[in-house]
Amino acid sequence: MSDPCCGIQVGREVPDFTLETFDAAKGDFGTLSLSDCKRAGAWTVLFFYPADFTFV
Repeated sequence: MSDPCCGIQVGREVPDFTLETFDAAKGDFGTLSLSDCKRAGAWTVLFFYPADFTFV
């Protein structure tokens, strides 16, 4: 069964992306990309929280 609305599914590889981040300890913005996390060997957890426009 394929669902045309969902681009990412459990067990599939996530495409590379870059996000703007905020480091509260430094009080400054930066960027983070999935490829940087993979290159560093870092574990990565992705979650989606719809309709929430606050910092997590």
